[in-house]
Amino acid sequence: MTDDEPVEIRAAGGVAWRPGARGVEVCLVHRPRYGDWSLPKGKLESGEHPLLAAVREVAEETDVRAVPQVRLSTVHYRSEGRAKAVDYWSMRAAANGGFQPDTEVDEVRWLPVDDAVRLVSYPHDAEVLGAFAALPQVTAVVALVRHGHAGKRATWSGPDTGRPLDATGWAQAHALAELVALVRPVRLLSASARRCVQTLDPAAALLDLPIEVVGDLDEPKPGQQQEECALAVAACLAELAGAGAPVAVCSQGKVIPGALERLTGRADDFTTPKGGGWLLAFSGHRLVAADRL
Repeated sequence: MTDDEPVEIRAAGGVAWRPGARGVEVCLVHRPRYGDWSLPKGKLESGEHPLLAAVREVAEETDVRAVPQVRLSTVHYRSEGRAKAVDYWSMRAAANGGFQPDTEVDEVRWLPVDDAVRLVSYPHDAEVLGAFAALPQVTAVVALVRHGHAGKRATWSGPDTGRPLDATGWAQAHALAELVALVRPVRLLSASARRCVQTLDPAAALLDLPIEVVGDLDEPKPGQQQEECALAVAACLAELAGAGAPVAVCSQGKVIPGALERLTGRADDFTTPKGGGWLLAFSGHRLVAADRL
């Protein structure tokens, strides 16, 4: 992009799916302005997280309330002379309020993936559908986050487990609550450090759920090995996913990367900044996708 070229348009959308009589069905929309069939998507609002935008746009265009599962590809193309990038996620349809046609979308269709690939008007939509079709069956989603900023360990005079979030940390906790809520968790679990519990406080208030403190999510205590704690966190996440229901978990920076290495079976950069996190998709106890939030 040259200096005088307009800023790239950012958009997000999803492959919303549901079980159907012939297997999985996905949702397409017809836009009368363009006379096309496409995946539901739309532009990000100012300062909006792409995942929030994706779920919002799917709901606005199809009236489907969907739970995000796996990040798919980012599509790049030009729209009305400007560069455009669209991030897509696979999403399980959780509720449908009843579609009403309007000037933006006048028809919605649920189709088997092969039929949807034949109907879409653009090759990039077909490619996104192909990536969706290649995914293993996702049975549970875990939102895994690291606690927010909590000042400096060296300037805190009490026990480290009692160190609270600072103003930046609380802002991060409130931003994370919106993302955590997207997966519709039935449980909120936290390491025992105060800053971890506080990081889930806004999500607990938003979702009206208690926070369960789980020692197996803690970073190493004096005399403990980091490897031991990482294994405990990995086992805890796999066990939670095996129950088949969405959950949200807050842990600590010294154990999250090691736990993800063990769950993915690869040595990768799983460093997680404070106030950051992951969308983890499982098939049974097996992790099939780990996408940064």
